[in-house]
Amino acid sequence: MLRVTFNKSHRGTTQRVTYLCTKIICSNHSTLCNKTARRQNYEEYGKQTQGQHLQDGFLNPLKNGRFGWYVPPSRNYGMLVVRILRGALKLRYIVLGGAIGGGVSLSKKYEEWKDGLPDMKWLEDVLPQGEKWSNFSKKLMEVGGVMKDVVQIAKDDIKSKASVSALGLSNDDSRKKYENLQSQVETLQTEIMNVQIKYQKELEKMERENRELRQQYLILKTNKKTTVKKIKKSLIDMYSEVLDELSGYDTSYSMADHLPRVVVVGDQSSGKTSVLESIAKARIFPRGSGEMMTRAPVKVTLAEGPYHVAQFRDSDREYDLNKESDLSELRREVELRMRASVRGGKTVSNEVISMTVKGPGLQRMVLVDLPGIISTMTVDMAADTKDSIHQMTKHYMSNPNAIILCIQDGSVDAERSNVTDLVMQCDPLGRRTIFVLTKVDLAEELADPDRIRKILSGKLFPMKALGYYAVVTGRGRKDDSIDAIRQYEEDFFKNSKLFHRRGVIMPHQVTSRNLSLAVSDRFWKMVRETIEQQADAFKATRFNLETEWKNNFPRLRESGRDELFDKAKGEILDEVVTLSQISAKKWEEALNEKLWDKLSNYVFENIYLPAAQSGSQNSFNTMVDIKLRQWAEQALPAKSVEAGWEALQNEFIHLMEKAKKSPDHDDIFDNLKAAVVDEAIRRHSWEDKAIDMLRVIQLNTLEDRFVHDKTEWDQAVKFLETSVKSKLAHTEETLNEMLGPGQFTRITHWKSLTEDQSKRRYVKTELDKVLKNDDKHLPTLSYDELTTVRKNLQRDGIEVDTDYIRQTWFPVYRRHFLKQALHRANDCRKAYYLYSQQGAECEISCSDVVLFWRIQQVIKVTSNALRQQVINREARRLDKEIKEVLDEFSDDEEKKAQLLTGKRVTLAEELIKVRHIQEKLEEFINSLNQEK
Repeated sequence: MLRVTFNKSHRGTTQRVTYLCTKIICSNHSTLCNKTARRQNYEEYGKQTQGQHLQDGFLNPLKNGRFGWYVPPSRNYGMLVVRILRGALKLRYIVLGGAIGGGVSLSKKYEEWKDGLPDMKWLEDVLPQGEKWSNFSKKLMEVGGVMKDVVQIAKDDIKSKASVSALGLSNDDSRKKYENLQSQVETLQTEIMNVQIKYQKELEKMERENRELRQQYLILKTNKKTTVKKIKKSLIDMYSEVLDELSGYDTSYSMADHLPRVVVVGDQSSGKTSVLESIAKARIFPRGSGEMMTRAPVKVTLAEGPYHVAQFRDSDREYDLNKESDLSELRREVELRMRASVRGGKTVSNEVISMTVKGPGLQRMVLVDLPGIISTMTVDMAADTKDSIHQMTKHYMSNPNAIILCIQDGSVDAERSNVTDLVMQCDPLGRRTIFVLTKVDLAEELADPDRIRKILSGKLFPMKALGYYAVVTGRGRKDDSIDAIRQYEEDFFKNSKLFHRRGVIMPHQVTSRNLSLAVSDRFWKMVRETIEQQADAFKATRFNLETEWKNNFPRLRESGRDELFDKAKGEILDEVVTLSQISAKKWEEALNEKLWDKLSNYVFENIYLPAAQSGSQNSFNTMVDIKLRQWAEQALPAKSVEAGWEALQNEFIHLMEKAKKSPDHDDIFDNLKAAVVDEAIRRHSWEDKAIDMLRVIQLNTLEDRFVHDKTEWDQAVKFLETSVKSKLAHTEETLNEMLGPGQFTRITHWKSLTEDQSKRRYVKTELDKVLKNDDKHLPTLSYDELTTVRKNLQRDGIEVDTDYIRQTWFPVYRRHFLKQALHRANDCRKAYYLYSQQGAECEISCSDVVLFWRIQQVIKVTSNALRQQVINREARRLDKEIKEVLDEFSDDEEKKAQLLTGKRVTLAEELIKVRHIQEKLEEFINSLNQEK
């Protein structure tokens, strides 16, 4: 038996409890022994605590034959509720912790995803914002109304005369209204098109940057050095690049672009674009119902590749030609580029749109689709449209190595063709012409088979050709795919009466597939025959250009416009850096000078002179206080900002002029630098909050009306004297012009007085007498004084009116007043002791000195505030705007060509271009020889 005693705390009291533990040793019945021992312990404990614990309800000595703790039923239910609540709370904390952890993890994933997104700030520049967007919406609504009016006018016109021209002849008002509505529609279409073009360019730029960033990310992630493999270009791609370079080549030498290409010509709506699409195996061009769709030359380079894709020369985006969505976007982009190339009210353009189409089974060649030849112009075309198309077509066909793909509509009479005459003029022997008859399915129903046979055998037209082909390019359905069209073509020629009846057509003369094989074969044959000759011609041109460069610019390296622009950009940005190195003292001097230049006229004319001529010192001070406060609240802050901006502008221009005097200066950059600075200055504006800040500072400064020390007094006197002397000199000049030269000048320079100058001198003499009699005369003449002066002049035979006398009086009195002000300033120079003792009641009137001291203090605090703004904010903002202008100019080739001019630039550009073309030609020839 083991006795264990311990203290137990219960209900605020400590009780000593003794347990009796019996140690019973059992061998085979350990569990029973343990239970027996525990039972004996509980019995002993129950005897000791039975009295009190049974009262409290804590211990039941015997329950179901076993000892245990006794808990009342109500407390038992409470403990059960507590356990349930505890489990629920644990579950809540687990759920809450999981939610918080998941939220943090999701937030990190979102931030990582957001950082990987491209910068979309450019959309703010592309898409209109705020007021611009509302204006844009209004214009769109106007277009809706305009289109409704146009449709209504067209319906009325159809009902009355069945033509728009009849509307114009019968009703001038309706015709004018129609023209106005049409011009509004065209203007809005142009704006929308420009926005779309800019959006597309930004989208392509974003895609390109996204690819570059992804590549850089992969490199950094793997932390391995990757070598960029040079992709070997195909022959047709290399040849197309040479043609692209030549499209922008313009030379003063007798060297023309005679490299082969396939020129697709035909009448409008003859099906030439459909033929090109059939050869390319994709409907890549926009379609219209009888209207002109091809407005610019489109150079299409066909190449074989694993995927059927299209890509523009100046874009990295590839269009999947197996997807209808990409095809629609491609056609829309072609239409946008065509409309963008047409400028200045023209209908067609010479600007080449270059694109590449790759795909399985495509024949390698370069084709140029030209606008269709027209016989009659419509009212919406430019006056020179017909001639422009003829000249463009002749220009491309006049290339002696160009293959002419002459397209003839088989569904119309052959005599109505315009293209055959042009082809005969450029290729009379037919050595490089391939004739194509389109819409043969319609021709079979309408025309005589013998007539078609004559066309395809070259016996109907006097025009000669290398070969004659018949094709079917569709069933007149816009939604048909190329596969469906080509299947229809195959089925037609299998079942055609032209093919099966008396052998009208040979099998190799039909289908677009045979046509593309023949054109490709002839194209490469022409390339191999002429490429060496063209390369030799460019070698000679390069030699001539290099010789001319060495003779004219022996010590200079040939630098193109892009290189020169980059150099000029660096010099301009260096000058901006120099702007930030100007000392604070120099800035304050420049700002003080510019401020007083801006403010001096207002101070004299609107504050000082009216107050000084008020008659008493008290009224002078009162008027000065009122006018200074009005000035500071209204015009002074804005004028101060204007002066600060002009000072910043002058300092920057001064630095640019100073740079011109350096020995390393190159005057070829002068026009570019001037244009960049002017554009940046035009865009720059001072911060709006600067005006409010200056207003507070200036009002507080003007509240101080007492000069504090002798130094400031002397500075104010000097400032007053300098300002008055400047005004006096200006007044003297005005009087000299009015009165003419003096006697000494007239004698020495052989000059004489005019009649008006003689009259002015007489009037001045009389006015001097008035001022001599009254030294403190008021600024205006009384009626009696005017009458006296007129009568005195009449005695001398001078007839003048009162306005003439007043005009002469103004400068005479101004000079008299300014001289008196100089005397007062001189008297006040040594009066600071009296002023400091007596203040405003000083015996010597020095209120004008105090006024100019207050003006001087305002200029000082204003120049200091403006200097801080210039150094801390405005110089940086100007730097940013100059960089933005430089970036815009760098993308504008026309602007660079306009600003970087001269023989040195043009000769270097031509030499670089010819050298680049020759290198590409040699690379192509080497690859061509290797393929052989």
